[in-house]
Amino acid sequence: MDANHILESLNEAQQQAIKSDAKQSLILAGAGSGKTRVITHKVAWLSSILDINPMSIMTVTFTNKAAREMRGRIEGILGEQLQTMWCGTFHGLFHRMLKMHWQEAGLIKSFAILDGDDQLRVIKRVMKEMNIDLDQWPPSQVQWFINKQKEEGRRKAKISSNNSYLEEKMAEIYESYQAVCEAEGLVDFAEILLRSYELLNNNEGLRDHYQRRFEYVLVDEFQDTNEIQYLLLRQIVGPDGCIMVVGDDDQSIYSWRGAKSGNIKRYTKDFPKADVIKLEQNYRSTKNILSAANSVIKNNPSRMAKELWSNNEEGEMVKVYRAFNERDEAKFIVDIIKDWVKEGGCLSECAIIYRSNAQSRSLEDSILRAELPYRIYGGVRFYERAEIKNALAYARLAVDRNNDAAFERVINVPTRGIGAKTMDNLREAARQADSSLWQAAEEMAKANSSGRAVSSFQTFIDLINKIATHKDTEELGSFFTDLIEASELKEFHGKEPGEKGRSRVENLEELITATSNYFGIGEDDTDERTTLELFLDQAALDAGETQADESEKAIQLMTLHSSKGLEFPLVFIAGCEEGLFPHQRSMDDAGQLAEERRLCYVGMTRAMQRLYMTHAEVRSLYGSDSFSPVSRFIKEIPEELKYEIRLAAEKEHPDQGFKPRIVGGTDVADTPFALGDRVTHNMFGEGIILNYEGQGDNARVEVNFDSGGSKWLVVSYANLEKV
Repeated sequence: MDANHILESLNEAQQQAIKSDAKQSLILAGAGSGKTRVITHKVAWLSSILDINPMSIMTVTFTNKAAREMRGRIEGILGEQLQTMWCGTFHGLFHRMLKMHWQEAGLIKSFAILDGDDQLRVIKRVMKEMNIDLDQWPPSQVQWFINKQKEEGRRKAKISSNNSYLEEKMAEIYESYQAVCEAEGLVDFAEILLRSYELLNNNEGLRDHYQRRFEYVLVDEFQDTNEIQYLLLRQIVGPDGCIMVVGDDDQSIYSWRGAKSGNIKRYTKDFPKADVIKLEQNYRSTKNILSAANSVIKNNPSRMAKELWSNNEEGEMVKVYRAFNERDEAKFIVDIIKDWVKEGGCLSECAIIYRSNAQSRSLEDSILRAELPYRIYGGVRFYERAEIKNALAYARLAVDRNNDAAFERVINVPTRGIGAKTMDNLREAARQADSSLWQAAEEMAKANSSGRAVSSFQTFIDLINKIATHKDTEELGSFFTDLIEASELKEFHGKEPGEKGRSRVENLEELITATSNYFGIGEDDTDERTTLELFLDQAALDAGETQADESEKAIQLMTLHSSKGLEFPLVFIAGCEEGLFPHQRSMDDAGQLAEERRLCYVGMTRAMQRLYMTHAEVRSLYGSDSFSPVSRFIKEIPEELKYEIRLAAEKEHPDQGFKPRIVGGTDVADTPFALGDRVTHNMFGEGIILNYEGQGDNARVEVNFDSGGSKWLVVSYANLEKV
């Protein structure tokens, strides 16, 4: 294979990266600039032109899927099978090294890998042996602490002695946990990298061997490396080895996972002679989308400046839609998607991206009503999330004490010290008496006045009875607020470390919003179900709507974090309001705010042809209404690159030929009402119509009442009168 064959499909900057004879190089690869092509063609260049054996090249990426794709591309270019090539993830490659040098690493030959669930079980066992209360010291939090220390390259002895009592206690558990792992030949994922670093750092001969063995190291997604990964690369390469790292500091969005965007600048300091080559030509998006994304990201300080450009068409402006509320926002998005399909587009070409998982609930509702297939990318539907199912199980028990499935789900959530043996005894008692688990628990509590498990049963029974006292209320929002508080589900799920715990709490708060806005109608006049029962039945039906399978064309829903690496012709970024995006937690921290802006940049550069950014004047989220200004990220887009869609506008845009659509319009079809009308209700008083669905007898309107908040009412039942 000659040089021209390798370089012919590459642009000038890509060719420069391939041909560079510098020992170290940094490729700043903007979104959609073909970075994977650069890495695979670099391997081909090293092998075919510089005659380096592919087995002497280490290629590192972050996911097994990416590693398989990269290996396949390299094999396709070189025309040979490379099964033993060192191409894989950090964990995969260094696990391979540990297997080869288990003795030097202080391991047994048959050491086993602990996945996350197995690691948590070992931690729980260790804590019980240390007589530590698992309620006071959540094992998942301890797990996060241990992995964090390992990712930072710290054993227990290196942890500061000036820490708080909490950290000192966790450090003790870390030490005991590690001792058990050593004795039983167990290695968790974080240990793979820490043990590999120690292996190379403490064994000069082995370190020299691998620095000679790997004539060239290539690293993808370098901005996502953490401390121990960076240190491992330094050990493998040495001070004078050959390494090319490819990354984009503008797409560093995983600091909460330990990634350090500063590793890119750190690299240029550690290797001051490194070539820095920028890949700025984008092959994905239109010029207007790229210009808008550049305008946003340039507001971040301390970035390695670059500006994406494209030979693609100019394209449409970025569309900005200001909704009344989150329902109007969701309906607008669904209507645009319907139009996209009518124009010949495909559902799978459409992506709805959001900052918080909790936002998916209103979007899912609107999509389900439109009877369109959809898929949550990298996640689960709202009513299938564990924290939501737990809250609904409490509610179902309040309605029906004999619901065994609900009983089993939450009897020990939060933990009440009811072990597996006690539950086995309870199940057997229920079977013998031909009763429900609830009835068996009541009998067990009556028959035995002492004992921790029996006491826990009685506490649980009292809790459900307390929750049930308000089950017939029409104010579902208040009912679920009290339920979540009494059950302490927020505290329980909030103990999960990092983003996961915060997301679960936000979802519970969003459940309150969902129930506050719920207006249930029975099947007919004989339907005697309460509002709570109607809601629980509807939630079960929504959860039962299975996600579209992988082969089915479906709308893609995802968080901004999950969207990285993907691309779609039509993209919506929903919830662009201050406090939501950028998130409230980032507002007073310059570093976190910069990461939020990088998230926006990532989201915008997912769009190939059309990009919509939506925000709401009022949003019911996390259990309360908020009136937040439009996101600063929208304001950072120049006026000439964006176009605001207004509700009643019906004029052609002079430059783009884009016709703003009327979402909902003014009148509620076949009713005497219109959006913005002030109305009165005999129970809720006066309010204003914000939104509507359907028409005629099936029309529902959302009314924001002066004293009762926002409610959905069926026009034909509500007896509304104009003020």
